[in-house]
Amino acid sequence: MTTQPTPTSAQPMDGPSPAMLQLDNQVCFALYSASLAMTKLYKPLLDEIGLTYPQYLVMLVLWERDGLTVSELGERLFLDSGTLTPLLKRLEGAGLLSRLRDAHDERRVRLTLSAQGRALRQRAEAIPPCVLAASQCSLPELQSLTHQLQALRHRLASA
Repeated sequence: MTTQPTPTSAQPMDGPSPAMLQLDNQVCFALYSASLAMTKLYKPLLDEIGLTYPQYLVMLVLWERDGLTVSELGERLFLDSGTLTPLLKRLEGAGLLSRLRDAHDERRVRLTLSAQGRALRQRAEAIPPCVLAASQCSLPELQSLTHQLQALRHRLASA
């Protein structure tokens, strides 16, 4: 009985890669590389207002609805409290928010924007138009893409 050698990283596979295994056909790679490009675009814009990208996401949620608990923020951003706690400590240290135990339930921590945190929103309003311009898409195109990605995220999370 003869055995076929198994391909190794040093041995290329015979023939072209099947279409389903080609990098450019991978939705995961399209999302990953687009995310890298988006993060690169945001970096100098966020540097101007003194935030990292994850901090910016936290601030976006709190600008929508101040006074959330850490768990509510985590649900909104799809992050656990272990990931959020260091972020929130840095934002608190920067004077942008306060973390206070909930008066009705000591286990819950409420997040409240400071005056400085609320004021930062005005500076952040310059960011979305820059992203829209850099995307070279119309606003309806970006809104449609956003809705498609949200639907994909929902389906993947439900799988």
